[in-house]
Amino acid sequence: MKFDHRFSLIEAAPGHRVYGADGVIMRLDFLPHMLRVALIHEGAPLVPTWSVCPAGADVPLAGRDKLSLDGFAPLAPAVTEKDGVLSFALDGVDFSIELKNFRISARTEKGLLYRDRSGLGYNFAGELGTGSVHCVDRFEGEEIFGLGDKGGRVNKAGQRFLLHTGDAMGFRAESSDPLYKHLPFYICRHSGGSYGLFYDTMSSGAVDLGREHDNYFEPFRSVRFQEENLVFYLILGTPWEIVCRFSALTGTAAPVPRWAFSYCGSTMAYTDAPDADRQLRGFVQKCEENAIPCKGFYLSSGYTQIGDRRCVFHWNREKIPSPEGLSAFFRDHGMALVPNVKPAFLTDHPLYKTIAHNGWFLKLPDGSPAQFPFWGGMASYLDFTNPGAYDFWKRCVREQLIDLGYTDIWNDNNEYDVWDGDVVATGFGRPLPASRIRPLFSYLMARASREACQEAGVETPFNVSRCAMAGTQRVASTWTGDNLTDFRDLRFNHYQAMTMALSGFLFFGPDIGGFAGPKPGRELFLRWLQYGLFLPRFVLHSWKPGEAPTMPWLYEDLLPTVRRFFALRERLVPYLYDQAEACRLAHEPLIRPVFLLDPAYDPESDAFLCGDRILVCPVFDEGAANVAVTLPALGAGWRLRGEGPLYPPGEELIVPCLPEDDPVWFERE
Repeated sequence: MKFDHRFSLIEAAPGHRVYGADGVIMRLDFLPHMLRVALIHEGAPLVPTWSVCPAGADVPLAGRDKLSLDGFAPLAPAVTEKDGVLSFALDGVDFSIELKNFRISARTEKGLLYRDRSGLGYNFAGELGTGSVHCVDRFEGEEIFGLGDKGGRVNKAGQRFLLHTGDAMGFRAESSDPLYKHLPFYICRHSGGSYGLFYDTMSSGAVDLGREHDNYFEPFRSVRFQEENLVFYLILGTPWEIVCRFSALTGTAAPVPRWAFSYCGSTMAYTDAPDADRQLRGFVQKCEENAIPCKGFYLSSGYTQIGDRRCVFHWNREKIPSPEGLSAFFRDHGMALVPNVKPAFLTDHPLYKTIAHNGWFLKLPDGSPAQFPFWGGMASYLDFTNPGAYDFWKRCVREQLIDLGYTDIWNDNNEYDVWDGDVVATGFGRPLPASRIRPLFSYLMARASREACQEAGVETPFNVSRCAMAGTQRVASTWTGDNLTDFRDLRFNHYQAMTMALSGFLFFGPDIGGFAGPKPGRELFLRWLQYGLFLPRFVLHSWKPGEAPTMPWLYEDLLPTVRRFFALRERLVPYLYDQAEACRLAHEPLIRPVFLLDPAYDPESDAFLCGDRILVCPVFDEGAANVAVTLPALGAGWRLRGEGPLYPPGEELIVPCLPEDDPVWFERE
């Protein structure tokens, strides 16, 4: 009967219990610090997971059973049933579940922590529409953190977001949605405690964190996904513990080579130029002439052009006569080159017919390649769930890049803008709509690129992917995409970074100076550098037709200041690298909103922690001449820039900081 589903026990085993009603099962898995809940519809296949990886090593290439307990240490709490209500305790939290409509509640000594919506919290029989739906109670004064690279302020309470990925070039960090990441994970904090919710799905959807009101229900939050089945993890602990537990759940981040923490250059202008080779070599010379320490350059896709088309794995030898010579030149000067690769092949690409003949593209029902608009033409996406396509990509990376001296890979434009439900992916032998697994292709692309480098003997390849999902950190780092050059966007890029850190990402950062829009003014340029010095990724990248690219020498008269900033970054690199390695192995964030460790601290503060010793106090307001900061209640005290008097925790300070000054930071005693 709709709206009245009476569940009864089907199976009880150590670590889990299964209940059923009306063609639906609800499975509970009791795990350390978390409860896994699975709603499975009879006849609806359960798509594997590539996100959950608790054992440390990566998941099988074809995915992992979403209900697998491998790598976990299941618990066996005492479960009692009385008057249609289950009761058990987990991690010091008391749970109860009403078997009518399977309404889950959790309570701590502080009060009610979590509760599914009254009436109906799940889409059991289509009462709440199509796909999967989960509605939970909203609490007064609650704060919401996470969801990947979402825009706006750090606290997402009251907002609504789409849960899918897109190419958002020139996005507004305050309001644009969606962006480049698929991360259906958030933390809720309120007077009763904190918990995290991670929805293990790659299907598109939406999350409503307080905009929706319904007369027939108490205030609630909701998520909706295309996928019929629903598997989620209710993660217990403090916000800090929840972030770390989520990171451990989805797997250890891949190591990043030390050189990648130094300044790396990038611009589309050089590789799009007809004399790309000269422009690129000139960049190296300009760095050396101006005493700018640089360890790498992100090679934009202009090197692949045939006419005005970008054809991945093709070298334009009119622009770059000797790719081998170019890589050797950079290597001789102590710099790595990170070439851009894209997963879509234009219909006039030299390799298109070969790929189509082998069936390696996403397909329409008649078996023909599905085509989509892409970079000025029509193109087909490589189907990375096809083992032949996966191996083809690795072979191309090896032969066209690694063998020519390019041992680090930039995976770009991999958001897979596929909405047509008729487009089919091979699915490693289990065909399914490509639109249901869009972020999986970006993960597999990055994984294939990394494997190609490792199989070629590269010990620690630097692999970066613009699109990412939970688990991508195991194979690639990321960045926050093609941002806009604007003072207000600088501030909201900071909020975006805090949200990324709260979502399990370790190595990331924005395009310093802004990618799109006009060139940064003098003040904005310096403020962006002051901020970026303390982020893991320190890359100036831009595409500004008709303007000079954003380079350290953008303003010649500011070079003395810029050199001082870059020298500071080089002094920070050992600290950043060591902290990142420690954080990676402990599943901790490197960039930390202060409230994670000082719960009373304002989540929207401009100040943030870089590792466990440095408090960064950036300036985001145009025309500002100082920084106001309250020192966190951590440690014995703080020293301004590591020197001078020891200021006690809780001290409120105003520190002068002009754009030409060294940035303001404090080191913890």
